[in-house]
Amino acid sequence: MSKDNIVIREIRPEDNLQIEAVIKAVFPEYGLPLIGTAYEDAETPFMYESYRGEDEVYYVIATDFEVLGGGGIKHLKDFDGNICELQKMYFSPKIRGKGLGKQLFLKCIEAARNLGYETCYLESASQLKAAIHIYESFGFQHLDKPLGDTGHYSCGVWMIKKLI
Repeated sequence: MSKDNIVIREIRPEDNLQIEAVIKAVFPEYGLPLIGTAYEDAETPFMYESYRGEDEVYYVIATDFEVLGGGGIKHLKDFDGNICELQKMYFSPKIRGKGLGKQLFLKCIEAARNLGYETCYLESASQLKAAIHIYESFGFQHLDKPLGDTGHYSCGVWMIKKLI
Protein backbone atom coordinates (compact mmCIF):
# COMPACT_ATOMS: atom_id res chain seq x y z
CA MET A 1 0.00 0.00 0.00
CA SER A 2 1.45 3.32 -1.06
CA LYS A 3 1.38 6.27 1.33
CA ASP A 4 0.55 8.45 -1.69
CA ASN A 5 -3.12 7.52 -1.69
CA ILE A 6 -3.60 7.70 2.08
CA VAL A 7 -5.06 10.83 3.68
CA ILE A 8 -5.91 11.99 7.18
CA ARG A 9 -9.28 13.72 7.16
CA GLU A 10 -12.29 14.37 9.36
CA ILE A 11 -14.69 11.49 9.74
CA ARG A 12 -17.72 11.23 7.45
CA PRO A 13 -21.04 9.44 8.11
CA GLU A 14 -20.15 6.65 5.68
CA ASP A 15 -16.98 5.88 7.71
CA ASN A 16 -18.87 4.59 10.77
CA LEU A 17 -18.93 0.87 9.94
CA GLN A 18 -15.31 0.73 8.85
CA ILE A 19 -13.85 2.64 11.80
CA GLU A 20 -15.92 0.56 14.20
CA ALA A 21 -14.45 -2.57 12.61
CA VAL A 22 -10.90 -1.20 12.89
CA ILE A 23 -11.40 -0.28 16.55
CA LYS A 24 -12.98 -3.61 17.51
CA ALA A 25 -10.39 -5.71 15.63
CA VAL A 26 -7.56 -4.39 17.81
CA PHE A 27 -9.03 -5.82 21.03
CA PRO A 28 -8.75 -9.56 20.30
CA GLU A 29 -5.47 -8.97 18.44
CA TYR A 30 -3.83 -7.61 21.60
CA GLY A 31 -5.88 -9.57 24.13
CA LEU A 32 -7.55 -6.43 25.47
CA PRO A 33 -10.69 -6.60 27.62
CA LEU A 34 -13.96 -6.16 25.74
CA ILE A 35 -15.79 -4.62 28.70
CA GLY A 36 -14.84 -1.36 30.33
CA THR A 37 -13.16 -0.20 27.11
CA ALA A 38 -13.95 1.51 23.80
CA TYR A 39 -15.00 -1.90 22.48
CA GLU A 40 -18.35 -1.62 24.24
CA ASP A 41 -18.84 2.17 24.12
CA ALA A 42 -22.25 3.17 22.81
CA GLU A 43 -20.60 5.76 20.56
CA THR A 44 -18.18 3.35 18.82
CA PRO A 45 -20.75 2.32 16.14
CA PHE A 46 -21.64 6.00 15.65
CA MET A 47 -18.31 7.78 15.54
CA TYR A 48 -19.39 10.46 13.07
CA GLU A 49 -22.41 11.40 15.17
CA SER A 50 -20.38 11.23 18.40
CA TYR A 51 -17.92 13.93 17.32
CA ARG A 52 -20.18 16.72 16.06
CA GLY A 53 -19.72 19.17 18.95
CA GLU A 54 -17.86 22.41 18.43
CA ASP A 55 -15.05 21.44 20.82
CA GLU A 56 -14.38 17.96 19.41
CA VAL A 57 -13.09 16.31 16.26
CA TYR A 58 -12.41 12.79 14.99
CA TYR A 59 -10.01 12.04 12.16
CA VAL A 60 -9.64 8.93 10.05
CA ILE A 61 -6.71 7.63 8.06
CA ALA A 62 -8.19 6.47 4.77
CA THR A 63 -7.70 5.64 1.14
CA ASP A 64 -10.38 6.34 -1.44
CA PHE A 65 -12.13 3.11 -0.43
CA GLU A 66 -10.97 2.03 3.01
CA VAL A 67 -10.74 3.47 6.53
CA LEU A 68 -7.54 2.20 8.15
CA GLY A 69 -7.47 4.00 11.48
CA GLY A 70 -8.60 6.97 13.47
CA GLY A 71 -8.31 9.12 16.56
CA GLY A 72 -10.07 12.06 18.09
CA ILE A 73 -10.26 14.84 20.64
CA LYS A 74 -13.17 15.50 22.98
CA HIS A 75 -13.66 17.28 26.32
CA LEU A 76 -12.86 14.90 29.17
CA LYS A 77 -16.18 13.57 30.44
CA ASP A 78 -17.22 14.54 33.95
CA PHE A 79 -14.14 16.63 34.64
CA ASP A 80 -14.05 20.32 35.44
CA GLY A 81 -11.41 22.31 33.66
CA ASN A 82 -10.11 22.94 30.19
CA ILE A 83 -8.91 19.41 29.53
CA CYS A 84 -9.53 17.19 26.53
CA GLU A 85 -9.13 13.48 26.02
CA LEU A 86 -7.32 11.87 23.11
CA GLN A 87 -9.82 9.14 22.25
CA LYS A 88 -10.24 6.00 20.21
CA MET A 89 -6.89 6.01 18.45
CA TYR A 90 -6.67 2.64 16.70
CA PHE A 91 -5.01 1.42 13.50
CA SER A 92 -5.29 -1.46 11.09
CA PRO A 93 -2.16 -3.63 10.87
CA LYS A 94 -1.98 -2.54 7.21
CA ILE A 95 -0.68 0.91 8.22
CA ARG A 96 1.24 0.30 11.42
CA GLY A 97 4.93 1.15 11.38
CA LYS A 98 4.61 3.66 8.53
CA GLY A 99 4.58 6.84 10.60
CA LEU A 100 0.88 7.49 10.01
CA GLY A 101 0.00 7.00 13.68
CA LYS A 102 2.44 9.75 14.66
CA GLN A 103 1.01 12.02 11.97
CA LEU A 104 -2.52 11.47 13.26
CA PHE A 105 -1.40 11.90 16.85
CA LEU A 106 0.22 15.26 16.00
CA LYS A 107 -2.89 16.35 14.08
CA CYS A 108 -5.03 15.55 17.13
CA ILE A 109 -2.72 17.49 19.47
CA GLU A 110 -2.75 20.45 17.07
CA ALA A 111 -6.56 20.29 16.95
CA ALA A 112 -6.72 20.21 20.75
CA ARG A 113 -4.61 23.37 20.93
CA ASN A 114 -6.69 25.05 18.21
CA LEU A 115 -9.87 24.15 20.09
CA GLY A 116 -8.42 25.98 23.10
CA TYR A 117 -7.67 23.06 25.39
CA GLU A 118 -4.87 23.58 27.93
CA THR A 119 -4.27 19.93 28.83
CA CYS A 120 -4.66 16.59 27.08
CA TYR A 121 -5.44 13.33 28.88
CA LEU A 122 -5.49 9.80 27.51
CA GLU A 123 -6.13 6.27 28.64
CA SER A 124 -4.52 3.17 27.22
CA ALA A 125 -3.68 -0.44 28.03
CA SER A 126 -0.26 -1.77 28.98
CA GLN A 127 -0.38 -4.18 26.01
CA LEU A 128 -0.23 -1.23 23.58
CA LYS A 129 3.48 -0.62 24.14
CA ALA A 130 4.18 1.12 20.82
CA ALA A 131 1.40 3.65 21.43
CA ILE A 132 2.55 4.32 24.98
CA HIS A 133 6.11 4.86 23.73
CA ILE A 134 4.85 7.46 21.23
CA TYR A 135 2.87 9.26 23.94
CA GLU A 136 5.92 9.30 26.24
CA SER A 137 8.17 10.57 23.44
CA PHE A 138 5.85 13.56 22.99
CA GLY A 139 5.92 14.49 26.67
CA PHE A 140 2.91 12.70 28.12
CA GLN A 141 3.43 11.85 31.79
CA HIS A 142 1.98 8.83 33.59
CA LEU A 143 -0.68 9.31 36.26
CA ASP A 144 -1.42 7.03 39.23
CA LYS A 145 -5.17 7.06 38.69
CA PRO A 146 -7.72 8.01 36.02
CA LEU A 147 -9.32 11.42 35.60
CA GLY A 148 -12.97 12.08 34.79
CA ASP A 149 -15.44 9.31 34.10
CA THR A 150 -14.71 7.78 30.71
CA GLY A 151 -16.29 4.44 31.61
CA HIS A 152 -13.06 2.70 30.59
CA TYR A 153 -12.41 1.03 33.91
CA SER A 154 -10.40 -1.74 32.24
CA CYS A 155 -7.73 0.70 31.04
CA GLY A 156 -4.71 0.69 33.35
CA VAL A 157 -2.56 3.41 31.77
CA TRP A 158 -3.43 7.07 32.31
CA MET A 159 -1.35 9.90 30.90
CA ILE A 160 -1.46 13.69 30.71
CA LYS A 161 0.31 16.55 28.93
CA LYS A 162 0.11 20.32 29.19
CA LEU A 163 -0.62 21.86 25.78
CA ILE A 164 0.25 25.46 26.62
